[in-house]
Amino acid sequence: MNFPIFKTKRDGVDKKFNLADPKERQEYFRAKIGDDIDKLKKHIENNTFIVYLMGKKNSGKGTYAKMFAEIMGSDKIEHFSVGDMIRGLDEELNDKEKREALVSFLKDNYRGWTSVDDILDILEGRSTQSLLPTDLILTLIKREVSKREKKVIFIDGFPRDMDQISYSIFFRDLIGYREDPDVFVLIDVPNNVIDERIKWRRICPLCKTSRNIRLLPTSKIRHKDGDFVLLCDNPECEEVEMIAKEGDEKGIEPIKERLETDEKLIKQALSLHGIPKILLRNTIPVELANEYADDYELTPGYSYKWDEEKNEVVIEETSWIVKDGDDVDSHSLMAPPVVISLISQMVDAFNL
Repeated sequence: MNFPIFKTKRDGVDKKFNLADPKERQEYFRAKIGDDIDKLKKHIENNTFIVYLMGKKNSGKGTYAKMFAEIMGSDKIEHFSVGDMIRGLDEELNDKEKREALVSFLKDNYRGWTSVDDILDILEGRSTQSLLPTDLILTLIKREVSKREKKVIFIDGFPRDMDQISYSIFFRDLIGYREDPDVFVLIDVPNNVIDERIKWRRICPLCKTSRNIRLLPTSKIRHKDGDFVLLCDNPECEEVEMIAKEGDEKGIEPIKERLETDEKLIKQALSLHGIPKILLRNTIPVELANEYADDYELTPGYSYKWDEEKNEVVIEETSWIVKDGDDVDSHSLMAPPVVISLISQMVDAFNL
C-alpha cells in the first residue's frame, strides 16, 4: 500500500520531547499542531462523529484512539473494540439479568435471517475463530453506540470482512440512531513491525499493561538467570515481573491469514467513494526520515547488558530499522507523530 508520508517536523520547534511522559507529550502536541487541536476541540463541543478504525492486528488502533482522547478530552471521546464487545457476551449470557436484557434488545432491534433463539445458540456455541453474522454484529454495535450519546466514537474491529465494507457505508442509516458524519481511518503497518511487536511483547499479569522488551521497555529492568526481565512500573503492581503471552515467540506466523485479510479490507476501503478517508502510515524510509520527522519521533530499539561492577542493568538505545512493505529500509514511528497525522487529516476531512 502506497500511503503518503506525513511530515511532523516543524520549523522553529527545536525542543526534544520525551514522548513517554504524559505532560511533555501534551506540550509536544501543542507545539506541533496546536491550531488544529483547537479547531477540532471547538468542533466537538457541539458535534460528534463516528470513526471506523481499520488496520491489521497489532497495528496500534487502540493506542491511537486512546491518545486522541488524551488530547481532546476523554469525556468527549469513546473507543470500543468489536472483539471485546463480542467476548463480553459470554459474561452477559451467564448472568440471568444481563441475559434477559440482551434477549429483549435483540427482539426489539435485530433484523436478519436468524431467529433470536438460534442467535443465542450461535453465541453460546461459537468458536473464537468464527465470525458472527454481519446483521447480528450491526445490531450489537447499535446497542454499544446507543450507550454513548453525544460523544465521538472510535469503532475498532468493524468492518472485519468483505461484506461488512458495504454495510459500513450505510451504517448510520442501518442503526437508525444518529446522523453524525463518519470517517474511515486506515492504518498501514508493515508485517515486519507487527512481528517484532508480538515476539517481544511483555504483559503485566496484574494490570495487563503491554510493553515490549525490544521496543518499549518499562523504567525498571531485572537481570535474572542470565536474561533480562521487565518489571511493571505501575505503582499498584509493586514491580511484578512482566511475562510473554503463550505463542508470542512465533510472531505473526499464526495470524498470517488474518493479516492478509486485513490488508485486503484496507485496500477495498481505499476504493470507496463518498466517505472521508484518513491514511496513517507507521514508517518512513531511512533516507527521508531526517526531512520528515525529528529523531525522537522514531521508534528506537533497546538492548541490555549486565554491569558486574555496578551491579545494575545497562540499557543501550539503538536505531531500529525495519523493511517496509516494499522492502525499503525504514524507521517505525512512535505513536504520537502518527496521531498528529490523524488530527491534521481529520481537520481537513471535516473542512474545519
